[in-house]
Amino acid sequence: MIVICEDCGKKYRINPATMKSNIAKFKCKACNHIITVSKPPDTPSPTPLIKADKEVRKQKAPGVDTLGETKPSPKSQRPKSSPSHGGMGLRTKMFILFFALPILFLALSSLLLVRQMDNLYSLLTDESTRIVEKMAEEKMAEISRSVAMQCKLYLLSHSGLRKQKFSKDVNFKRLAIQKVGQSGYTALYQRPGSDGIWRTWSHVDPKIIGIDMRKIQKTSGKKNFDGFWQIYTAVKDGKESKGYYTWKDKDGHSRNKFMVCTPIDGTPYVIAASTYLDEFTRPVNDLKTRSEDSKNKIHATLWIILGATISLIGIIVAIYGYRLSGRVKSLADVARRISVGELNADIPRQSKDEIGELAEAISRMQNSIRLSIDRLRRSS
Repeated sequence: MIVICEDCGKKYRINPATMKSNIAKFKCKACNHIITVSKPPDTPSPTPLIKADKEVRKQKAPGVDTLGETKPSPKSQRPKSSPSHGGMGLRTKMFILFFALPILFLALSSLLLVRQMDNLYSLLTDESTRIVEKMAEEKMAEISRSVAMQCKLYLLSHSGLRKQKFSKDVNFKRLAIQKVGQSGYTALYQRPGSDGIWRTWSHVDPKIIGIDMRKIQKTSGKKNFDGFWQIYTAVKDGKESKGYYTWKDKDGHSRNKFMVCTPIDGTPYVIAASTYLDEFTRPVNDLKTRSEDSKNKIHATLWIILGATISLIGIIVAIYGYRLSGRVKSLADVARRISVGELNADIPRQSKDEIGELAEAISRMQNSIRLSIDRLRRSS
């Protein structure tokens, strides 16, 4: 067991098993104070002094010599500053609270913002394309109806004009074949009679004048022709028809076309107005391309800002957490040194915040212990 001198505070290790009586006295080597020791009641029988001395040497704690006098602990034997518990340290908690969680919320907010921007971009571009297409369809229908009305008036005023002469009558040809957009045009064709053949009588391509229109399937391809033919023949009952189909342009590329077929009232003839739809939607597509580029630049800027923010927060938290945990560990090390009797331990005071207040409190505790020991010495 450990016995402490009441005057000077020096410590001595006593082996109760070596005591021959229940009460023993000895003189303190530092202050000559007489120390009285009582033998615990549960102490085993006395053992030889040599054996007791061996046990004392085996059980000797750091900082106590063979005579039991306390010596200052060397630096290599001072208590370690790292805590012995298995919980999370201050740095880990600071990393979670001030780095991991804020970054998680920041990343989720950024992802949500990017998603909302993408949805808004898609909504604007898709809606713009739909509106332009709708306007183009209505414009095509107006052109087809206008040409049909003009041709009707001309035929009423020229009742003797035969269909075989439609393409040779310059005035009628000018009315029946009008330009639509950049590459589109109108044409006049006839609903089938008793022979069931659909024939075109006014067209920009003179090769198809008067022929069976089903023959153009060879040059257009069955897939393209089927879409065209479905719209072309949907006016059997005298109703207007319109729709989209795929057709090859002059360069051999397949592109979407839109066609409106308007019957001429009181005649077996029909006016067809058709053009490639991308002529109307090209400005919107260009706007969509520019918007896509702007969206990608905004995404890149946003991710750069997010990455810089994460790096800056990480650096600040790492530096501040390292300094804060280091100051706490330093004060904990001083407190442990004081607890084992090193009352002259230097207490660092580096700030005026709560850590500085903790250092001041430890310093006052250190001074109180010193005063208590001095009072005990004087009272003995």
